[in-house]
Amino acid sequence: MTRSLDQVVTAAAAELMAATAANATASCTRVLADVVAHLAVDVSFLRHNDHHIHATRLVAEWPARENIPDPDPIGLIYFAEADPVFKMAETLKTPLILRPEPENDDYQRNIEAGTGVPAVSMACVPLLSGEITSGILGFIKAGDRAWTDEELNALQAIATLFAQLQARIVAEEQLQYLAEHDDLSGLLNRRALISHLDERLDDSNPGPVAVLFLDLDRLKTVNDYLGHNAGDQFIKVFAERLQAGTDTPAAIARVGGDEFVVVPDDPMDVDAADSFARRLQTWLQRRVVIDGEMLARTVSIGVAVGSPGQDTTSDLLRRADQAALSAKSAGGSKTAIFTAEMAVQHAIRNDIELHLEGVIDEAGSALVVHYLPEVDMRTGEVLGTEALVRWRHPTRGLLLPDSFIGVAESINLAGKLGRLVMRSACADFARWKSRGLAADAILRVNVSPVQLVSDGFAATVAGILNDFGLDGRSVCLEITESMVVQDIAATRHTLAALKDVGVRIAIDDFGTGYSVLTHLKSLPVDTLKIDRSFVRDLGDSPGDLAIVRAILALAEAFELEVVAEGVETPAAARTLLTLGCPRAQGFLLSRPIDATAMEALFAQRRLPMDLTAAG
Repeated sequence: MTRSLDQVVTAAAAELMAATAANATASCTRVLADVVAHLAVDVSFLRHNDHHIHATRLVAEWPARENIPDPDPIGLIYFAEADPVFKMAETLKTPLILRPEPENDDYQRNIEAGTGVPAVSMACVPLLSGEITSGILGFIKAGDRAWTDEELNALQAIATLFAQLQARIVAEEQLQYLAEHDDLSGLLNRRALISHLDERLDDSNPGPVAVLFLDLDRLKTVNDYLGHNAGDQFIKVFAERLQAGTDTPAAIARVGGDEFVVVPDDPMDVDAADSFARRLQTWLQRRVVIDGEMLARTVSIGVAVGSPGQDTTSDLLRRADQAALSAKSAGGSKTAIFTAEMAVQHAIRNDIELHLEGVIDEAGSALVVHYLPEVDMRTGEVLGTEALVRWRHPTRGLLLPDSFIGVAESINLAGKLGRLVMRSACADFARWKSRGLAADAILRVNVSPVQLVSDGFAATVAGILNDFGLDGRSVCLEITESMVVQDIAATRHTLAALKDVGVRIAIDDFGTGYSVLTHLKSLPVDTLKIDRSFVRDLGDSPGDLAIVRAILALAEAFELEVVAEGVETPAAARTLLTLGCPRAQGFLLSRPIDATAMEALFAQRRLPMDLTAAG
């Protein structure tokens, strides 16, 4: 039974309405074949217009050509280079009928080059999306052929169906793109990255699989200095540079504000991945212009390698993240390969971060203060003590400050922890004094960077001193040299307020930097504490000797007290005494001791002379 044109259109509608992006080409081809058979023509084609590149692209055809030239002369045709007929396809709005006539010779030659047919008749119908011509649908008959109005109406209906399918697929692809890509950088998002890694780590795929975790160093500075719009622009430029600098096919994703992941497509062992990371890091350090400013941010890169069928996506990403954190903790602008030791350190950090606030809020029941005595090495007299916090962890034992102070600062607990330590140390100190001990001694308490720049810190110190009835001159607050210059204006303001309270001020770890020297004369400082790195090998190192001598000369010029940290050898002790620096701390003299032992030492007043190594 011969079908009508209406039935052909209905069949086309059923086919195309069920089509998806995955099978669209096959569906379109079946419709073209059906219409070709019904109209008894020789060839049909469907072309889509790409208005971004101003070209028309062949999407489907029937029948499929054999021995297609390479390149295909009718596969992609740019409108600027097209013959008059193809050029019309860019803006065609109504059906176009072409028959073998002299004015169509250029078009006929193009068709002959692509199909081998010398002279044709064609009905060409536009695909319209609103006012935009999104493509063309064409049917060709060798030789001459007339086209009826009924046929053209049917072809227009089918062209509308093709245009609707095209628009639907474009919308679906756009939604799919948005679901898988970061809207700021255009890179893959975390969801798409996880899906990609899940597939790569399937045991049917080759390995090893390398993951590079990139963390921009100090992006906050860009946001603070130029604003968040500039920060966003920097992210966009960085993403472009990351794509340009990745010299091997790879999946690239943005997984956080300033965090990116690169997964090379090809298997890559640890050495190859490390080499790739170093090349990428060098490339990314180049300067870029943002809002007229020449900017350069370094990047820390963590590298981890996994095996398909053995490692999971979450495991591999976590290892790469831990390696990046290690690189960042080492000062940034470094690469680090994941090691088992990193996993242990990360587990400890997570444990500390999870429980530290609770420990502080419990009034420090697990936090204890130990004391490092300060001694006159000439006589063994105990001149003072430095308060050092410890954490009695239920499973990890006694943790030293280096284990948790950094975590406290990163989760905004440094101020609360600092107040707790100061109150505990002042309570011990006041108790000793009430018993007639430590009459002329100095209590030294470390101050965190957060405390130094926080509003009301001086008032907090004054309140604690008042609570325990302590004279401010018996308490010395210690700030690190690097802390002084982080915000010199805020530091100067806070130190002046602290001096009004009456406490003494010491610069801890002195000598590890130089920028503080330019501010030393304008800061209300009483004491310099020579960093242990210059004291440890004193007596054997001419360089350390020169630095210590210079610090002592500087202190004398500014009329400052000096305390040497880290005295561990008799040679260091003798050298310090020779240089005129008797005040010291260090394991040669005493290790940190608990409050009960410190009270006993104050009662004793002097260390045994054999510990002073002064002889």
